[in-house]
Amino acid sequence: MNGQMMQQPLLISSLLTHAERHHGDREVVSRRVEGDIHRTTYKAMAARSRRMAKALAALGVQRSDRVATLAWNGYRHMELYYAVSGSGAVLHTLNPRLHPDQVTYIADHAEDQVLCFDLTFLPLIQAVAGRTKTVKHWVAMTDRAHMPVGAAAAGIPNLLCYEDLIESQDDRYSWPSFDENTASSLCYTSGTTGNPKGVLYSHRSTVLHTFAIALPDSLNCSAMDCILPVVPMFHVNAWGLPYAACMVGAKLVFPGAGLDGKSLYELFEAEQVTVSAGVPTVWQALLSYVEANGLKFSTMRRTVIGGSACPPAMLRTFGDTYDVRVLHAWGMTEMSPVGTVAAFKPRHAALSREARYAVMSTQGRCVYPVDMKIVDEAGHELAWGTEASGDVLVRGPFIVSRYFKDEGGDPLRHDGETGWFPTGDVARIDADGYMQITDRSKDVIKSGGEWIGSIDLENIAMAHPAVAMAACIAAHHPKWDERPLLVVVKKPGAELTREALLAFYEGKIAKWWTPDDVVFVDAIPLGATGKMQKNRLREQFKDYKLPTA
Repeated sequence: MNGQMMQQPLLISSLLTHAERHHGDREVVSRRVEGDIHRTTYKAMAARSRRMAKALAALGVQRSDRVATLAWNGYRHMELYYAVSGSGAVLHTLNPRLHPDQVTYIADHAEDQVLCFDLTFLPLIQAVAGRTKTVKHWVAMTDRAHMPVGAAAAGIPNLLCYEDLIESQDDRYSWPSFDENTASSLCYTSGTTGNPKGVLYSHRSTVLHTFAIALPDSLNCSAMDCILPVVPMFHVNAWGLPYAACMVGAKLVFPGAGLDGKSLYELFEAEQVTVSAGVPTVWQALLSYVEANGLKFSTMRRTVIGGSACPPAMLRTFGDTYDVRVLHAWGMTEMSPVGTVAAFKPRHAALSREARYAVMSTQGRCVYPVDMKIVDEAGHELAWGTEASGDVLVRGPFIVSRYFKDEGGDPLRHDGETGWFPTGDVARIDADGYMQITDRSKDVIKSGGEWIGSIDLENIAMAHPAVAMAACIAAHHPKWDERPLLVVVKKPGAELTREALLAFYEGKIAKWWTPDDVVFVDAIPLGATGKMQKNRLREQFKDYKLPTA
């Protein structure tokens, strides 16, 4: 017997419709690339999103076509979140911090039809516009007065103005209804084997993830909040906050390109921000500014920290000095991304301050409906509440089952009828279900919350005529958490300096990917199959001091 309830698909457009109808006067504030502070409301944003949906259709964008963005956090980017996905097309957020070669590869792989960009990224657009295979229209996310002209627009075919597109349409548009499993957005993740792979989210998975992060024991979002996502909208949809804000009717503040301590602090105070989210490196800069100027936070009481592990000292500084609760979260692109949050359970209320900080420093416990287990090398599940560490496997309705275009084949480990996604992290789980990451099995480096593929760096080094073997591992860095350290075996009789090898990277990768240092060794440890044993190298160089100059 079936239940007798209305059948209504879970669609992203319903989030904006809800915000417009029930929180229409709630503000959305943005620091714009043009330099000013822009203010709008959910009601006005919803109308502009409908106009943009019509404009994209007029450009020939059809159901499931990919529309790309290269943009900061701002109201226009937010409008595209809903205009693109709501109309049935797929929003593809590109990471502007990548090398032009990588941006070109990803845009081609995604078969992007339209690419919308902030003016900051005009040089990057000029570097890729003549090389992409499928992009038919380039849209500058600005008004007519700020449009690039002359040399600035040279080499960009079919260059359009965002505000002209909005003005060309009215807002008489009804969001279409379709299967909730329809693709909604696309993000690429740096894998361990060369080229990035695409993760294709559905409307259903996105709405379910939005419910999950808004829960009190998750990111605890409500209409009482003013949310400022520092985490970029090109990083797994800003961890879902542009969706959650609409769901609960929170005020939303976008920092644009102003991610320095002074700019962020001024927005926090002027707009009365209550909750924010970002990677540790951003908070280091903010805390340094606040401390240097003898300031405090008037309204901010929670910040979500993820992307890389939050240093214990930062937890204490936020909590003890500024009365800001840190919510330590963990996840990944393949998980939409939030999987765990270090929220307390009732028994933690009686613990000492030190013991509570120990709980807060873990990666936390699962948010519903994510499930998790740890397994040994043979795939056998390990018990919680012991010192045993194992590979972290996850499953749930907003976790990837396959990569876009089936890149890499089936990524899941199958246990009976259920598939589990291997995260690449190694962790232990305590008796209360709190996960503590102890190592990473993936050979990727996380610098300031951004992934750096170690294999790409090794391949470039191996192309140098004086290099016999090269391994790239993560070394601890006081600001960026991790930075690449290159371990190299020279060919017999070959002469090679650190400076010469680092210079060899110039122009081949994004500059910030370049290794911080090179160590020359006689041999790199190999396993039985001839594979480099990076876990042994990481242990060998765990206390290595990178040059800071």
